[in-house]
Amino acid sequence: MGIKFSEDIVPLSDLKVNPGKVVSHVAETHRPILLTSRGRGVAVVQALKDYEEEAEQRTFMQGVVKGLMDLEEGREISLKEVKKRIGME
Repeated sequence: MGIKFSEDIVPLSDLKVNPGKVVSHVAETHRPILLTSRGRGVAVVQALKDYEEEAEQRTFMQGVVKGLMDLEEGREISLKEVKKRIGME
């Protein structure tokens, strides 16, 4: 999902004039739009479904990295101990 600078940067004034066009664009392309004011980025508009998927992926990857760090630093427990802690035994 790379940004297309010719299509995905929209002045805030354009959003005010035609918000439906911006919303349709993000829904169709699955790319976020960068809103600008006076040539500077001020906000991002993204389809809700895409945002939720990215948030889930980010949370998952953070968990994976934390788990790898725990293993690397010797913080691990057996499956038997995990089951015991969560009440599966």
